[in-house]
Amino acid sequence: MQRPGKGKTPRRPGPKKPSSVEKDPVGVYCRIRPLGAEDEECCIEMISSSTIQLHPPDGLKANRNGEYKETQYSFKKVFGINTSQIELFEDVAKPLVEDLIHSKNGLLFTYGVTGSGKTFTMTGSPGEGGLLPRSLDMLFNSIGPWQAKRFVFKPDDKNGMEIQNQVDALLERQKRDSQQSVPKTPSSRQKADPEIADMISSEEACKSDNVDEDCCYSVFVSYVEVYNNYIYDLLEDAPFDPIRPKWLGGGTPVRNNEFIPPQSKLLREDQNHNMYVAGCTEVEVKSTEEAFEVFWKGQKKRRIANTQLNRESSRSHSVFMVKLAQAPLDADGDHILQDKNQVNVSQLCLVDLAGSERTSRTRAEGSRLREAGNINQSLMTLRTCMEVLRENQMCGTNKMVPYRDSKVTHLFKNYFDGEGKVRMIVCVNPKADDYDETMLVMRFAEMTQEVEIARPVDRPICGLAAGRRHRNQVFRDELSRRLEEREGPNNADDQSLMSQLIESLPALPPCELADPADDMTLPRLIEVLERRHRIRQMMTEQFDKTATTLKSMIQQFDSQLNAKENFLHDQRSKLSEKDKVIINQRAELERLEKKSKTLEYKVDILQKTTDMYEQDKRSLQQELETREQRLHRELSERRRMEQRMQGVMTDTKLKWEKECERRVNAKQMEMQNKLWVKDEKLKQLKAIVTESGSGGVGFPVERQEKPERPSRERDQKRSASPSSLPTSTPVHLTHRRSHSAGGEKWVDHKPTSNLDLDTVMQPIIPNAIKVSAPNEKALSKCQKYVLRHQELASDGEIETKLIKGNVFKTRSGGQAVQFTDIETLKQECPTASSRKRRSGSGEGPAHIDDIENRAPVTSTSSIHGYQKRRKP
Repeated sequence: MQRPGKGKTPRRPGPKKPSSVEKDPVGVYCRIRPLGAEDEECCIEMISSSTIQLHPPDGLKANRNGEYKETQYSFKKVFGINTSQIELFEDVAKPLVEDLIHSKNGLLFTYGVTGSGKTFTMTGSPGEGGLLPRSLDMLFNSIGPWQAKRFVFKPDDKNGMEIQNQVDALLERQKRDSQQSVPKTPSSRQKADPEIADMISSEEACKSDNVDEDCCYSVFVSYVEVYNNYIYDLLEDAPFDPIRPKWLGGGTPVRNNEFIPPQSKLLREDQNHNMYVAGCTEVEVKSTEEAFEVFWKGQKKRRIANTQLNRESSRSHSVFMVKLAQAPLDADGDHILQDKNQVNVSQLCLVDLAGSERTSRTRAEGSRLREAGNINQSLMTLRTCMEVLRENQMCGTNKMVPYRDSKVTHLFKNYFDGEGKVRMIVCVNPKADDYDETMLVMRFAEMTQEVEIARPVDRPICGLAAGRRHRNQVFRDELSRRLEEREGPNNADDQSLMSQLIESLPALPPCELADPADDMTLPRLIEVLERRHRIRQMMTEQFDKTATTLKSMIQQFDSQLNAKENFLHDQRSKLSEKDKVIINQRAELERLEKKSKTLEYKVDILQKTTDMYEQDKRSLQQELETREQRLHRELSERRRMEQRMQGVMTDTKLKWEKECERRVNAKQMEMQNKLWVKDEKLKQLKAIVTESGSGGVGFPVERQEKPERPSRERDQKRSASPSSLPTSTPVHLTHRRSHSAGGEKWVDHKPTSNLDLDTVMQPIIPNAIKVSAPNEKALSKCQKYVLRHQELASDGEIETKLIKGNVFKTRSGGQAVQFTDIETLKQECPTASSRKRRSGSGEGPAHIDDIENRAPVTSTSSIHGYQKRRKP
């Protein structure tokens, strides 16, 4: 037994492409879906067959120039709202199917925002088949007569293809037929399903004429989805586990309500550095109906959900892979060539990307929010890969393309590296609500068109002579025809009849002439020949009579046959009428079956939607109960906090009322004592002035009596405890010493903007370093710091403030100043009209009364003085 050969997916010869390799840009097409309602605002206008223009909606803000900005985008071709599915297929997908038949890979994916018609473009609807069913129909129409039997090609687990001999393939088929539990896939001879057959009409069916007849073909399909950046096999039949419960611990139903949730698949790299999904189910199909039935089986498992923008929104990226294995026939054109180097496997990937969406518009929450985030992240990774590829090609850089950041880009890494053609259909919704998302999609499409992909090269399959299958078929037809002629039913009867006729004729006499003078031999021969001639004539006449009789019988039979044919014609006309009735009834039955299947599909979708709604309802109810409990707890806690804060506020209010009353009393006592001290000082000053005036100048001065403390009645009006100082205690006047008169070193900071007042009393600081701006050198030598600040007072005079502070060292080795005191020097005019006289003063000289009323001024006899007060 010959060892089966194994073929791998074709790949370019080397890892690095030479500079002479021809490149083609990524083919980007645009399809505009019709508006949902006639009164909706449209923001897209088709300018030409390759250009569209975007108009900002009326409610959008203007740009910087204050005008609305209209942008135009160009594509390889633009399909308007009236474009049919067959027109889109002829321009976009048909070349990829022809390349698939010629051992070339292809990638076709739809891209756009949610609700833009991507799934309709890829799958279609009954009566309007999309790109996927039309691609399958064209493939099987082209290779149908030259398909190999089942299990001749068998996929291995490493993205390769094995070739089995006829015996092993027959055993596999018998094993499959014996397994009753495995349902048989429909054969191509069976009648097509009404729903699937209605996808494509017979008038729209197409095929490729340039197909190599000297090869055998087999088609394998697989269907996966990328959900939350995990790959799941949609054709995998999960086994039922009777021990495992149908509900998980968290109250979430298991997928399909009775099957174990499928496990995610891994991406691996084969020996030719091609990426594939490890452990993915690959089904061998022999017809369009069978392939589409497999697709529909996986489509029912795909994750969809109802959002604010789309009732049936795809929540995952779906990838339908069509793998075509082909191998040449041997030199006799009878069997497949058992050579693994002559096997080619080409692949066409049809990808329906989930739509990008903004959560602010879809109002997604929970699992829907997580799905939207993963969808947008994978699409952002695709954009990033395109940008890096474009930058590497245009700028000559060699940046690493982040294919591994997403499962979608990692799976199709080989296509962007030059493994086949790449086509993208940008689906857009012209309504004004999607303007912002459509603008981002257009920018990505415009950038993608600048990415170039290496053009795949043609690879010859084998070096055998062409036309082997045709010659073998002609030889078989001729051989069967000759066998039928040789083994006909009337050959033996004709031979026996001919022998009887020959035996009935007279025997010929001996014809040898031994002597030239022999007169007997020739006459006898002539006589025998004459008798044979007479017998032949008699036989001819008899045959003529028999032929005439037979002819009359044949004519009679012909008349009878004509009568029977007329009868049959009448019966056929009646039968055709019956057939028309049957066809109409059958069409009605097919229509009802189609309607029933459509309703079943809708019921299935509604059931899934109901299950998701029930799950969301339970989760929302739980969340609502949790929030209500939390709200009750917060309300009770708030009430307790309000009661507690009310008590604390009452206690604090009483406390501060007592404290304020105590402080007011203390302040009144302090101010009363200060006022009494000032009165004593003023009286002593009057006494000194009076004595000096009587001794030196001779002014007549009345003798002043000894100052007394204010009466108790007046003290009681000012304070609750007026007797804190005795009335007979004398007060000695002492000058208040400035804080800057110590022995420490000072930094005297006098800004250059200060004015010189030329007054008698000036602040003099000994041991001071005078600076106009502080610096670290001066601060490091001193312990004190004073700043002279001048400002205009309310009465129009200049007021000087001495801001003092301590100098200390910081941890970093620098110097810092901490301000501790402020002294104010104010210049006043003695003749100001705003001064007030004391209400109980007696008559006397004007100079003495003026000095008595100037209580806040410092003790000096000059006209212009400085008042020093200390601010805390």
